[in-house]
Amino acid sequence: MRLIQISDCHLHANPEARSRCGNPARQFAAVVAAADALRPDLVLVTGDISQDDSEGSYRLAAEILARFDCPWYWIPGNHDVPEPMNAVQEVVAEIDARSWRVLQLDTRIEGDVRGEVGEEQLAWLQQALAEDDRPTLIAMHHPPVEVGSHWMDEISLSDQQAFWAAIDNAPQVKIVICGHVHHAFQKCVSTAEGSVVVQACPSTSDQFLAGSNDFAVDEASRPGLRVIELQSDGWQSWIERVEV
Repeated sequence: MRLIQISDCHLHANPEARSRCGNPARQFAAVVAAADALRPDLVLVTGDISQDDSEGSYRLAAEILARFDCPWYWIPGNHDVPEPMNAVQEVVAEIDARSWRVLQLDTRIEGDVRGEVGEEQLAWLQQALAEDDRPTLIAMHHPPVEVGSHWMDEISLSDQQAFWAAIDNAPQVKIVICGHVHHAFQKCVSTAEGSVVVQACPSTSDQFLAGSNDFAVDEASRPGLRVIELQSDGWQSWIERVEV
């Protein structure tokens, strides 16, 4: 199964609205076109779909995502608003991916740029993992590890330790993908039962400068996506960049 992750679109209802470095709607459409050419079986959008909190921004995203012949799903980021987002397409927690399973977590905190899984979702996650031992990919918006940029690490997942404790004895968890970072990132985390790889992908809009102490945009980097090949006996992943 070919899964494609795209993230951090920051769309406005007005498709002509601009970001710091370009036109988010045009960049998003270009990334979706590139992703569609790779013939995915499943697409995950890992948050920050909207920039202006409008239902129109989610409708614009859905219109562009409709070009896929495969199912697509999204989760909220800190910029998203659940009501208009769910009015366009409801967020789901569990996705069947043939020999794999995808579990999606909502890490949004109302009125805060930081993220949190929270006790209720952590309890659900542990129960879900106890019920199915298929290889599992977990998707969330906020990174559950430090990414090496001081300002970003200050606004990442606030209950990282509780998250890792919840999956420490779940050897079927192989991959955690996240958004929020706006650049490619990978880190391997050791657990009691093995290891888990955490991955982030480029934004479809502005890219952030990796390893920066303070907020900085990487104007030299292009929008992109992550491809993850899920196989019955393993997986592999890589980044694709898109000319806009």
